[in-house]
Amino acid sequence: MTYVMRWSRRALLPVLLLVGCTGGEGTGGAGGEPGDALPEDAMVDDMAPAADMSPAVDMASAPDMASHAMGDDIDMRAQDFDCLLDWTPIRRFYITNKLGRLDETLAVANSAEGGVYPPGTVIQLVPGEAMVKRRAGWSPETNDWEFFYLRVAADGAVTIEDRGTTDVVNQFGGNCLDCHRLAEPQWDFVCEQDHGCDALPIGEQIIRNLQDTDPRCD
Repeated sequence: MTYVMRWSRRALLPVLLLVGCTGGEGTGGAGGEPGDALPEDAMVDDMAPAADMSPAVDMASAPDMASHAMGDDIDMRAQDFDCLLDWTPIRRFYITNKLGRLDETLAVANSAEGGVYPPGTVIQLVPGEAMVKRRAGWSPETNDWEFFYLRVAADGAVTIEDRGTTDVVNQFGGNCLDCHRLAEPQWDFVCEQDHGCDALPIGEQIIRNLQDTDPRCD
């Protein structure tokens, strides 16, 4: 398979906006109609986390951790969604943990039996979508996943266009929860190609091109 070289990222940027989770198989999280972007320090009212009494996270012990870590939870900001090629590749998607628990995250991702991802896990299939694992009990209906639709500019700047749990939709009107809830229970809402979700409407080569041309990696 021939991939597009990284110097051509900006050439494929317009294609990025065509990718959504309508097929349900994308592990990258949510899509959404571009609208008024949420402020980076804002949370949707009905999903604000409860007060967290956990001890502060030692940021020095995990340099890839997000700047908005809250004990065993994470309120992702636009700047926390960095170059996905710097994360760990797992089959078709890229994965990291912004709370310093990457070993636990990778253990679940590589398990043939599945499992529950730890808080702080971030999964992206393409640069414009993400799913983030919040603290236990944060959103039982989504297995504590928060879905994101991201706009990535040609210069690598990221804007959070939409985020949430049960009502995040992509530009084609597909609800991200409806996609990911089709995954068999042991896979913790992560679809991939054989976990019970519908197939994506885009091919393998397009996915790889979008990954290899992530403008945040310049």
